[in-house]
Amino acid sequence: MWQRIEKERRVAEHLFYVSLKYTKTCDVILNLISRWQGMIEGCIDAMLEKAKKKKMVTKIPIAPRAKVNVLLEVLKKENMVIKTLQLYLFFKIIPKLEYTKEAEFRKGVALNVTNKGRIISINMDKLKEWQELLERFLSFVKHFIK
Repeated sequence: MWQRIEKERRVAEHLFYVSLKYTKTCDVILNLISRWQGMIEGCIDAMLEKAKKKKMVTKIPIAPRAKVNVLLEVLKKENMVIKTLQLYLFFKIIPKLEYTKEAEFRKGVALNVTNKGRIISINMDKLKEWQELLERFLSFVKHFIK
């Protein structure tokens, strides 16, 4: 399980530090978000399995949203986990939302997503912020499942 998470992390890091640096396209941003989503899904599954072994959870749900709700209930005191799971839910809806590409192939590349009438600009600063959050989340998950 951890190998799959680690593989997704390596691919996401390559997209973030190499591909995005040289191509500066919104397609790379979307692919990076997709990789982060897969990585978080692996973490959710691993943490739920560990929680079941620790008898914190009796049954692991099948639906992704139900898994998130169970994990939020189990780890409700971990603020960073709550933020990451909310981010994961946002990542899941990004491909379905309307978006516009801004300054592609330039330094200020941004993906402007319209969510509930609000425009959210996913630029390099936002991606760096998410990258740092996900690194902290991964170290928490590693300690939680071992």
